[in-house]
Amino acid sequence: MLTRRRFLALPLALAPLVLSACAPQNSTPDAPLLMLDAPASSLAALRGKPVLLTFWATSCPGCIEEIPLLSELHTSYAARGLQVIGIAMNYDPETQVRALRERLQVPYPLALDKDGAVSAAMGTVRLTPTTFLLDAQGQVVYQKIGIFDLNKVKGLIEGMLPKS
Repeated sequence: MLTRRRFLALPLALAPLVLSACAPQNSTPDAPLLMLDAPASSLAALRGKPVLLTFWATSCPGCIEEIPLLSELHTSYAARGLQVIGIAMNYDPETQVRALRERLQVPYPLALDKDGAVSAAMGTVRLTPTTFLLDAQGQVVYQKIGIFDLNKVKGLIEGMLPKS
């Protein structure tokens, strides 16, 4: 039977666990970004602005379905500071990525994750599409496996960007 003393001590014993779960998370680890038709960059270089990263594949129907949503976010928010980057999975050949970008007129920057380093930095992405919204400090504020909720993401982005 739980005594009164033990009952009162339990919340105190659990306090460090609860507080550590509520503490701000560290920024995402750094990883190189091999940009398609742009200078190489890194996750760390993107800090200072909100960033929407989406891991995708040319053979993924959900990824193709998501491109118009990402294009809308890029068109609506790039001028206010949002960076949208599509990251092709390491198994996607560069020629296929380029061909799909041309065919679908993808307006936002694309990167190749040839060695899986960006995926590993984000916790080893295994399924596509997987989307991460990072705040200006590089902390993940939203993560979704599958097609993201456009209205929810817009609301989060609006809260991070200066008012227009």
